[in-house]
Amino acid sequence: MSPDTLKRPQSVLVVICTRSGEFLLLKRTYPADFWQSVTGSLDPGESPRLTAAREVHEETGLRAGGALIDLHRSALFPIIAAWRKRYAPNVCFNREYWFALVLESRRLIRLNPREHLEYRWLPAPAAIQLVGSWTNRDAIRALAGLPG
Repeated sequence: MSPDTLKRPQSVLVVICTRSGEFLLLKRTYPADFWQSVTGSLDPGESPRLTAAREVHEETGLRAGGALIDLHRSALFPIIAAWRKRYAPNVCFNREYWFALVLESRRLIRLNPREHLEYRWLPAPAAIQLVGSWTNRDAIRALAGLPG
């Protein structure tokens, strides 16, 4: 990869839920059977908030607008070996910024078929069990007001 196509080791996690406590999860095309909330890397010159709004639209078809909530939390985690080639040499960690989008009720989701195969609306305990990353579990717990 050229330096211009390398990913920034900064990303967003956007937990989308309803006021009644249902959480939206998306099943990735790869790796197999990996469920997550909306995620994505920051583009050059892009702020975490702009990335969050862009990723919500790209992955779900929803427009977050001013409803996007900055949770003022972030997590640092190791980049799994299979994905490290997308980053500059010796980049081993990613900083993830957390956001939320709280909807009045479930919405129909328009998936990007290159990224996701299906979606589900689940109560917090089921969503926590299904997601594939610890940061996603912690963010759902925090938003649902559940103990860590």
